Amino acid sequence: MNMDRRKALVSVAPWLIFALLYTTYGNLKLAAASNDDVLAERMKLAAKSSGSISIDCGADEDYVDENVGLLYKSDRDFISTGKNYVAQPDATRLQAFTERLCKNLRSFPTGKKNCYNLRPEQGKNHNYYIRALFCYGNYDGKNQPPEFDVYVGVNYWVTVNGLAGWAWTTREIFHFSSTDVIHVCLVNKDFGIPFISALELHPVNDSIYKSEFGSLSVARRSQLSYPTAMNFRYKDDVFHRIWTSYGLANSTWVNASATSDMQVHQTDDPYKPPVEIFRTAAQPQKGLHSLRYNISFICSPSCDFYVYFHFAEIVKIPQDQRREFTITLNGLNYGPVSLEYLKPQTIPLKSPAPGDINFTINPTSNSDLPPILSAFEILSVLKLPLSPTDQSDVDAIMDIMQLYNINGDELQGDPCVPRELSWNGLNCSYDSNPPRIISLDLSSRKLTGEIAPTLSVLKAIQSLDLSYNKLTGSLPNFLVELQNLTRLDLSYNDLTGPLPEFLAQLPNLNTLNLIGNKLSGSIPQSLIEKSNNGMLQLSIDKNPNLCPSGSGSCEKKKHFLLPVVASIISTLILLLLIAISWGYRRKKETQNSNTWAFSYSEIVSITEDFKTIIGGGGFGKVFFGTLKDGTQVAIKLLSQSSRQGYKEFQAEVQLLMIVHHRNLVSLIGYCRDSHNMALVYEFMVNGNLREHLSETSGSILTWKERIQIAVDAAYGLEYLHNGCKPPIIHRDLKASNILLNEKLQAKIADFGLSRAFTSESGTHVSTCPAGTFGYVDPEAQASGNFNKKSDVYSFGVILLELITGQPALIRNTAGNFICIHQWIRPIIDTGDIRTIVDARLQGQFNVNSAWEVMEIAFSCVSDVAIQRPDMSHVLAGLQECLTTLMAVEASQKLEAMTTRSSHSLRMRHLDIDTDMAPSAR
Repeated sequence: MNMDRRKALVSVAPWLIFALLYTTYGNLKLAAASNDDVLAERMKLAAKSSGSISIDCGADEDYVDENVGLLYKSDRDFISTGKNYVAQPDATRLQAFTERLCKNLRSFPTGKKNCYNLRPEQGKNHNYYIRALFCYGNYDGKNQPPEFDVYVGVNYWVTVNGLAGWAWTTREIFHFSSTDVIHVCLVNKDFGIPFISALELHPVNDSIYKSEFGSLSVARRSQLSYPTAMNFRYKDDVFHRIWTSYGLANSTWVNASATSDMQVHQTDDPYKPPVEIFRTAAQPQKGLHSLRYNISFICSPSCDFYVYFHFAEIVKIPQDQRREFTITLNGLNYGPVSLEYLKPQTIPLKSPAPGDINFTINPTSNSDLPPILSAFEILSVLKLPLSPTDQSDVDAIMDIMQLYNINGDELQGDPCVPRELSWNGLNCSYDSNPPRIISLDLSSRKLTGEIAPTLSVLKAIQSLDLSYNKLTGSLPNFLVELQNLTRLDLSYNDLTGPLPEFLAQLPNLNTLNLIGNKLSGSIPQSLIEKSNNGMLQLSIDKNPNLCPSGSGSCEKKKHFLLPVVASIISTLILLLLIAISWGYRRKKETQNSNTWAFSYSEIVSITEDFKTIIGGGGFGKVFFGTLKDGTQVAIKLLSQSSRQGYKEFQAEVQLLMIVHHRNLVSLIGYCRDSHNMALVYEFMVNGNLREHLSETSGSILTWKERIQIAVDAAYGLEYLHNGCKPPIIHRDLKASNILLNEKLQAKIADFGLSRAFTSESGTHVSTCPAGTFGYVDPEAQASGNFNKKSDVYSFGVILLELITGQPALIRNTAGNFICIHQWIRPIIDTGDIRTIVDARLQGQFNVNSAWEVMEIAFSCVSDVAIQRPDMSHVLAGLQECLTTLMAVEASQKLEAMTTRSSHSLRMRHLDIDTDMAPSAR
């Protein structure tokens, strides 16, 4: 038996030795681990358990700051904008707890608003202590500290300025958050580039540091320990506050110190002041009895304060003596107060008078000893009047941005609030509380995939524009949930499938644009009826597989597909033969009679030797003429400076002759010989728009006619920009180039001429090389580069002319000419649009539509081209305005008819009563 045990022990021994060595190696390995790593791991656990967020802005990596016992994280997970910088190497004058934080920072050279997104574990409806640190440190080498605003959530918090050299400052606030995500935003005021060095968030007890308005901003926090002014942070301070020494050397206060081996007891004081601030206290100088303090704060219009007094009895008092005192704060009396030995006590008082802080701590008549004070805090009430956007809308818009991977400096913080910092591409309603998103424009964003289901969450949405993207799939059923939707633009995508019936169930939908998709099947009869009744502006062109009605024609088309194809092929062959024959005859006719290519002698004959001049400009004079068949034409005789080679001229003219649209003046023909060039246009009997808007005009355009002219012109320009390949840029769009026919239908003239007709030196042939002054885009004028947005600017000026009746350039009181939008802007800021609308209308216009057109116009004349809308969006906005105006007029007519009908019935009733009445004899 013993032999068996010995054998078993021998067999197991190697494994025991290996296990012992492995365990020893593991222990040695753990012992070799750096204390920093262990401490960092502990700090991570501590931070996670406390819910604190500490960020070293601009830092490359996370680290533990042993001076304050905090884990600081880099800010890469909290913000997506800005640039990291390193401060100049001169941090010797900084204090221990700021030295490392001030070595780097994050600066925000782009964007009006840049926001940190803090997501504390506790979430909404909790109180947090937020601190921001700013160390300029001349990081940019300019020695020009900036001035900028800081917002917490959607409300203004504080302005940061005056940080010369290595000066640093902190801004602290106790903030009650109503949202799960807390935005801390830096707002550029155009006084330098905003920056930040560190940002911290620490949860605090919900019952403390809280006012009836939700937030308190730290105005002053003082511990009364040292004769000189210094700043301290203590590891045992669970709220991680910064305490500033009051500087007793220049006051009537002196130190009262506790015995060095004494420890202040930890208590259940909810304010949890650190033990260190109680090791000393202030008391009156010998011969004085009271502690007095006063300070004035500049408040506009006023501010309220809370003062928090921290006491602890740190001197062991003989049993026959007593310390008792009262507190008077701005006339408010509190007390008497007595203290227990080594037990901290905090007394919070609200100042009854705003602006100044005056407090006195007096001994009572029963006190044998003077009063003492360990520390005090002064916090100002921060009133936050603005409410954030409806949380469901915020969550939805954030999901949409993430789904479509949309980023940008303009998409920071709350989407709607504050109003002046709301996101580009959306509009919000501020009538409700909280605000709601009512308009979303995601056009031309290169979006792919299907239409996001999250859009259905935006219950208040009225206008949705997803045009000019690459969205696929069929129209989703969830769109029917958008009961407030009035305008839906899904044009120029790759949407497929049938047009759903539920679109007609949207009660407020008045504009539906589905142009340029791949929809198939038949159009629901309900949509056709709404369109025919004027209740819906329906646009479905360029959907080759979409049938015109729901009458079954799609099925018939499929059934008869083969016979139709065979018939088409036969017809094409026949047409080809006819075309060859016609082309031969046409060539001979052109050579003989010049039906399209007129000779100069024909031009002379048509104009009766240039008898009647009807216009003129930089390209030359315009004459009235009549063709042999009686067609009236306008002939533009190009000036000598407009000449170019015959082949180039003919190629450009032929290009313009194939551009056809109902809102473009048609080019009928041209003349080109060795000495003369002319263009033959259709004649517009009602002249140009500028003539009708002139004060000398005999006719006055009604408000509806003006809106219709704006829509017509927008149609024409949108076609030039988006319907022509390559796009045609007008380059000289103005009111005198908007012509009107006998029905006042507007058509754009002179399109393409600025590009097509140049002199041999390549210079612009217009009288003004960069368009016409007053209409020209500032960016294009500076660079000489014209594009679509240059035309949009000019169109915006025309809209302002339509509204006001004034010309593009207006002489001000000083006798100088200014642009029309410069004249309008200060007036419109007063909110009185009636003083701007053309006085000749005598108030006969719709105020709401006037505001809508004004907003569209000012978006067009933005000084920055990228901020101007595409003409498709301008057209949609004007269409919506016209539709609304027509609906109002229809309602008024119906009401008038009803009134007249009621009046007629009443009169007939009176007639009957009169006939039945007995004779008065």
